Order: sequence, then C-alpha cells, then structure tokens
Amino acid sequence: MATIKDVAALAGVSFTTVSHVMNQTRPVSAPVEAKVRAAILQLNYVPSGVARSLRGSQTGTIGLLVPNNTNSYFAELARGIEDYCERNGYCVFLCNSDDDVRKQQNYLRVLREKRIDGLIVASAGDDAVLADLLAAARVPVVMVDRQIAGLEADAVQIDHEAGAYLATRHLLELGHRNIACIGGPQGMDVSALRLDGFRRAMAEREISILPEAIVQSDFSSLGGYDAAKRLFHTVKPSAIFAGNDMMGIGALRAAAELGLRVPGEVSVIGFDDIELGRYVFPALTTVGQPILLLGETTAHTLLARIGGSLSGPPHRQVVPPRLTLRESTGPVPARSRSIPE
Repeated sequence: MATIKDVAALAGVSFTTVSHVMNQTRPVSAPVEAKVRAAILQLNYVPSGVARSLRGSQTGTIGLLVPNNTNSYFAELARGIEDYCERNGYCVFLCNSDDDVRKQQNYLRVLREKRIDGLIVASAGDDAVLADLLAAARVPVVMVDRQIAGLEADAVQIDHEAGAYLATRHLLELGHRNIACIGGPQGMDVSALRLDGFRRAMAEREISILPEAIVQSDFSSLGGYDAAKRLFHTVKPSAIFAGNDMMGIGALRAAAELGLRVPGEVSVIGFDDIELGRYVFPALTTVGQPILLLGETTAHTLLARIGGSLSGPPHRQVVPPRLTLRESTGPVPARSRSIPE
C-alpha cells in the first residue's frame, strides 16, 4: 500500500508539500500540484482516516452495537440509523454481539480504538463491565431499545410494558380468557417489562394466570416455535401473546404443524411490528412503532449530542406503542380443539 512518502518521492517533492496539496493548508504552485495529483493517481494512494482524525476533532464515524443482526427488528433498526447518518455525512460501524456479553465488550474496545464520534448501543443484557466501559468512552452514547443499569446516557425506547398491556387487552376484548404468554429470556429488562404488561392486563379482568401459561424463551422464531408447541400440549390456549414478532412467527408455524387454524382456533399477537410480519400467513397482528423511524430518532439524538444542539443531562425518549391489526387474531373460538400427541 502506497504511503505519503511514496507519493512525495514519485512527484519529486517533500511529503509536507503532498500534505499541503491534499489538505489545502498552504498555497502550492499549479505545476507542483499537478505533479502531486498525478502521483496520487498513479500510486492509487488513499490517505489514512485514522491519521486525519488525530489532526482533527471528529472522524465522521459512529459505532452501532446490536445483539443479533439476524433478528429482523435489529436489522430494520440498523437501516434506519444508517440512512439518517448517511444523509448527515456520517458512516456507521456495525457490530453484532450475538447476545454475547464478552463479545459486546470486545467490540466496544475496538470501536474506541477507531476514534468514533459517538456510539449507539442495543445491549445484549445488563452488564456492569460494559456500563463502566461506556462511561469511560468519552464520546456521546445513546442506548436504544434496552438500557443498562448504572449507566447515565441518552436513551430511545418503546414503552415495553404498555405495549404488552395493549396486546393482551386486544385479546381480552376479543373474548379470550385462556391466554398464554411466550416471554423473552430471563434476566433481561425488556422481557420483564413485557411480562409485567401481560400480567397487568390479565389482573384488570381478574383472570388468574397458570404458572405453565407463561413460557420464557429466546427472542427468536425457534424460541417461539418451541414454546408454542409446549403450550399447545399443556394449557391449550385460545390465544398467545408472543414477546416479539419473531416468536409470534414461530408460534404460527407450530400451530400450522398441529393443524390449528389461525385465528379460527387460536389467535397470535406479537410485539415490534417488523416488516416480515406483514408477509407471513396469516399476517401477524402486533404492537410497536415504525422501526425505521425509531432508528432515525436514535441517530438524530446522537448527532444532536455530537453537534452540541442537545446538551445537559441524559435525555430519555419513551415512544408509545400502537396496535396494528392484521389477520392472526380473532374472536375466541366456540370450543377448543384437542391437540394430537
């Protein structure tokens, strides 16, 4: 790879002259500038972004940490963030932690070495070490979707508890009483908040929840599939609230394999409003917000903090959820169907 000294040698000038031509920091005669630019083209020289950042105050890059980029929610969120940043002259380094706390910490160390201007984090879970690393990062940080205990940072997230309450209330208004819940992983705030919303809606109608009617699993289609099959063979619910849309899609698959008509014999509602939910069959009823817009809101918050238009203590934005009615929910069936073993 060519260096600035290679360019200088080919052009027959000093490397400081090459620097002045490239950075327009001092007038250079037209013939000399022409020789330097010709050498740059001939050697295909690309200046070091890291070196430029050491001379300036910003690099025009931000870091984005997500827990699982195969999850459509985080893929759409990242797209919203990237689109907004690109329109505003920033590049995004995307890092996927695979829900691995140690991998998440390693990525953060790498991003700090890249001298990023700011950082957006959708955490893989509560992590005291990550909280300390982020606090010491000395760049603006925005938490999205999930927060980390003990970290004072800007945050943008949907109201998880209210969304789960809204989803469960929709099922109750359709006449369902035997409602099961597929919750997210234990020990995660998002999972706990969505379970709280489910429980609150059921408590308002004074409906008891059997312990086996709540199954916690991974936020994935496989997690939803396995949990739904278990529920169909135990509590035989007339409706399921799935902790996210990927789980809901897995539950739809489990129902289809058992010959259960949706929503004729069982209703399923998800959470997040991912684009894929519109195209499965039947289309998934869900609660959430436009994910691209959530990503753009997050990126706007970070760039405002970087640019100085947002100052003062951490700013927390809680986005209210909305119900999106599709085809996977309907009135409670007249009678339940036996599930084959």
